[in-house]
Amino acid sequence: MTKPTAAEPRPDRVRHSVQAGVTRLRRSWPALLLTALLVVLMVPAALLVAPGFLGPELPAPPPPAPAWQQAPARLSPEAGLTPLSASASIPLASSVTAQVEPLLKADGGGTFTGLVQDALTGQVLFDRGGSDNRVPASNMKLLTAVAALRALGPERRFTTSVKSGPAAGQVVLVGGGDVLLAPGESNGEQVMGHAGLATLAVGTVEALKAAGTSGEIKVLVDDSLFTGPALNPVWAEGDVAAGEVAPVYPLALNSARYDPAVTTGPRPQDPAMTAAEEFAARLRTAAAAAGLTVAAAVERSPVPASASGEEPGKPAVLAEVESATVARQVDLMLQASDNYLAEVLGRMAAVAAGHAGSNDGATAAVRAQLADAGIPVDSIQLVDVCGLATGNQVSARHFADVVRAITTGTDGRLRAALDGFPVAGLSGTLDTRYRDDSTARGAGLVRAKTGTLNTVLALSGYVVDADGRLLVFSFIGNGLTPGAAGNRAALDRAATALAACGCR
Repeated sequence: MTKPTAAEPRPDRVRHSVQAGVTRLRRSWPALLLTALLVVLMVPAALLVAPGFLGPELPAPPPPAPAWQQAPARLSPEAGLTPLSASASIPLASSVTAQVEPLLKADGGGTFTGLVQDALTGQVLFDRGGSDNRVPASNMKLLTAVAALRALGPERRFTTSVKSGPAAGQVVLVGGGDVLLAPGESNGEQVMGHAGLATLAVGTVEALKAAGTSGEIKVLVDDSLFTGPALNPVWAEGDVAAGEVAPVYPLALNSARYDPAVTTGPRPQDPAMTAAEEFAARLRTAAAAAGLTVAAAVERSPVPASASGEEPGKPAVLAEVESATVARQVDLMLQASDNYLAEVLGRMAAVAAGHAGSNDGATAAVRAQLADAGIPVDSIQLVDVCGLATGNQVSARHFADVVRAITTGTDGRLRAALDGFPVAGLSGTLDTRYRDDSTARGAGLVRAKTGTLNTVLALSGYVVDADGRLLVFSFIGNGLTPGAAGNRAALDRAATALAACGCR
């Protein structure tokens, strides 16, 4: 048997060494466990105490902002509608007719006529009796808008002034065509109420004080700018009683309304005197602080203020206020379909042309301005200029021609009427229409003047079709069943078809 070398441990010695190590480990186990426990407790304590020695912990950097919140490296191009292109395809007349024809059906009695044209070329794309004269209702206001913008100019304003009276102690309120006067202070941001009687009264008192006036002041009113019957005899008594219109004078409050927010019901029957009495009340308030009194009664001036003699030391004009521009008044007339304002603008167009400020002068002025604009008028019959009368006779072709003149004609003054066209589903007399599935595609796209009488409906305006082509249209229904809902829907669906048309 071989003996182990000195370098090799004997088995009994190995076993003894292992047993000794285990014994020592057992004896030291409580100390090791205590040490581990102390380490576990010291780590959190150190974390709590460390900031006191190291200072506050720096906040973590914020996450990067999303791309849409970061400053752009370059500016985006200016937003807006792209200009119309003359190269856009003109719709096929056969396709337009196929779209419009089945929609333009009367609900009950009566018939519709209509015309659709390409705005740039005048090419007729749909024609159903387009040259036949019809009762146009308030589409008449489109003709009046053209006449006013041409005869007066878009930037023209109407002046309401106070002048020295024909006798001492008298002042004359002179109507200059502004029927949108407010009783209070002027508000230059508004069309209705751009000029205010309270502002005019303050200016008048200042002028009277500067002239050394004392005693009682008497107010006269001069409304001689307009002549002839103030109430057109062709207007139905029921329409006048319902407040569709009022006697026409060259000055009035709120377009001859007691309250501008109430557009139905009774109206002043002498709007000029109503305005003069309100001015006298405002003058009385302003004059009290200056030691002046104002007589209660207001009378019409016996002679026009322009013919009144001037007292020594007194200016002819004591104070004046100006209306909103004709362009803004035309927009209001079209958006709200304001009969009273239309009649006044027609008379002012007549005065500007050197004619009488009467109904006959207004209708003659409208015809003359249309003819000068290149629109044939031989077959047109006009008995008022607001469209309330049923004796007016105008064709859909005439209205399409007028809309073409406004949108693409050579007379840039007429562009001022574009904002006045109500927008389908959004503004003016179209704000509550184009809401159902059959017309929703026209909402925001169709821009058109409405017309409504008992048996008459009309819609004339413009639209850009699906291919980017500008189209003008006029649809007129006469002899319709009063109140039949399908008739208005027929007009709106026909116009919507044009907006959605990719009719190539």
